[in-house]
Amino acid sequence: MTSIGGAGMVDWNLAVATATRLVRPGPEISREEAREVVAELRRHAKAAEEHVRSFTRMIPEGTEPEDTPVLVVDRTGWIKANVAGFRELLRPLLEKMEERRGGGAGGAVLGAVGSKVTGVEVGMLLSFLASRVLGQYETFAPATRELPASADGGGRLLLVAPNIVHVERELDVDPHDFRLWVALHEETHRTQFTAVPWLRDHLQGEIQSFLDETDVDPMTFLERLREAVQSLAGGSPEGEEGEDGGRSLVELVQTPAQREILGRLTAVMSLLEGHADYVMDGVGPEVVSSVGEIREKFQQRRARGASRLDQALRKLLGLDAKLRQYRDGERFVRAVVDKVGMDGFNRVWTSPNTLPTKAEIAAPEDWIARVHRKAES
Repeated sequence: MTSIGGAGMVDWNLAVATATRLVRPGPEISREEAREVVAELRRHAKAAEEHVRSFTRMIPEGTEPEDTPVLVVDRTGWIKANVAGFRELLRPLLEKMEERRGGGAGGAVLGAVGSKVTGVEVGMLLSFLASRVLGQYETFAPATRELPASADGGGRLLLVAPNIVHVERELDVDPHDFRLWVALHEETHRTQFTAVPWLRDHLQGEIQSFLDETDVDPMTFLERLREAVQSLAGGSPEGEEGEDGGRSLVELVQTPAQREILGRLTAVMSLLEGHADYVMDGVGPEVVSSVGEIREKFQQRRARGASRLDQALRKLLGLDAKLRQYRDGERFVRAVVDKVGMDGFNRVWTSPNTLPTKAEIAAPEDWIARVHRKAES
């Protein structure tokens, strides 16, 4: 753990404890029903694997990709998994912030704030997120005693059972269809990373380059984190965004070099999320009889959002950008497949050079011209 004055900058154990204590309880469900949900999600994850491979044609017939575990977790399990990932991924940034602290006034105040306060704040944000995530493919997942990962130390699929049950009830859709529909989306992410060996290292390299370029004052970073917590606690007046117009935590730590890296990361994430949405709907009609109803109600839920407080937190955490990634990426994938077919689209996985740029996500014909016509000339 990064230390300042002998104390960790973030008390990750306290973050887990705080998030676990504050996270909303899941839907009411009997123990027997819970066992049935877990068993069904595991079956759907296995079935989704074959459906996604057949539809995407990303894995050649007769080959077996790297195996990654599928874990059905509760909200606490999701919190523990993500804290482990955050702790590892953010280590370089926290170490850099410690070096920058030096002996200045900001550093002294940061030392006084202490790791426990920061741990509580991180925990409060995680408690907000833990009740909203349906599933997640953890690309950078250090194995723990409770949460295994793939053999090379990265990769596992999480399905958050109480959140899936909560949403299927809220939308009033067929629970069996909805669970398979969610599994198809998350299994697509697992297929992306297991079928494309270079993708994980490429993404990790981009993220680390982004963090290496970060030049943010520790107090400014903590103030932004505290704003998020105040929003969560209702401490900020409704509609008040501050002098900077309500920038997200990600936007706060951008240098010119980072903006370039972030553009590439945004394009990749739009591709991955849009591809997963395209696949779940493409497979859906054959195996999920009520996919039309599910998609319509789920899109309405996304567009509607929740309270002003929820919307403010989404903005601050950058979650509104993630919703745009689903829409923009799905349009890109659909347009390319319509024009050059699935095998033509799959050229996107050839190398980092064939990934779409941020501009190409919005203009699929430019990607087709660059990748296909150049290859054919």
